[in-house]
Amino acid sequence: MTAPVAVHVEEAGERGPLLLCLHGIGSSSAAFAPQLAELSAHVRVVAWDAPGYAASPDPGGPFTLDDFADTAAGLIRERGGSAHVLGVSWGGVIALRLATRHPELVASLIVADSSAGSGTDPAKAEAMRARAADLAELGPRAFAEARGPRLVSPEAPDELVRRVVDTMAASVRLPGYGHAAESMASADLRTELPSVAAPTLVLCGDQDRITGVDASQVIAGAVHKTAYVIVKDAGHLANQEQPGRFNAWVLAHLRITASLPE
Repeated sequence: MTAPVAVHVEEAGERGPLLLCLHGIGSSSAAFAPQLAELSAHVRVVAWDAPGYAASPDPGGPFTLDDFADTAAGLIRERGGSAHVLGVSWGGVIALRLATRHPELVASLIVADSSAGSGTDPAKAEAMRARAADLAELGPRAFAEARGPRLVSPEAPDELVRRVVDTMAASVRLPGYGHAAESMASADLRTELPSVAAPTLVLCGDQDRITGVDASQVIAGAVHKTAYVIVKDAGHLANQEQPGRFNAWVLAHLRITASLPE
């Protein structure tokens, strides 16, 4: 196992429980701008740039799903106590592994537009591994322009599409993206989902064309303490496309799990 590395984070909020936000495979802490802006009135929001992404340094060697989860655990320990962990897509896979690997650190989970990993299907695993070669061939900007528009619904405003593409182009690079892709391609969490003890909110955009509603339903059906929500008029990045609806559900979850005041 590679030793956890220091990472760059964006933080907002001075009171309340800790909400740790883990972004998707093509993004960074910038993906959580709507949560940093709104939820920080209620909780302390910390959003990372995963190791090898954006402003975070590259790991010194291969980085597995366990290494990403252990690095997230280190951020929680640095701040004391435990955290409510919000993971989007790949970040949701990390969050689920964090919850089974370090259960004492996870007060609750919010898993958005995620899956049990690409290792559940050989074709999906192969396609995930191929992404690193695509990034090497195209470069970050062309790679982002090819992938970014599919992450939101067809009706998403042009401004959001540009923001998603710009965030991806500024965030992804090798070898970090390759480590992330391999961690997803190797992941099949189906057997460990029933051991997740933390109360979990599973959300999915109704127009998610990447992981899709079915993958979110697999998580919700396997974890014992779950609530499952469809976010209307949202694609894969529901937290960015419908931040008002998304944040309202997260707050409702936190009012139950963290006893936040109304």
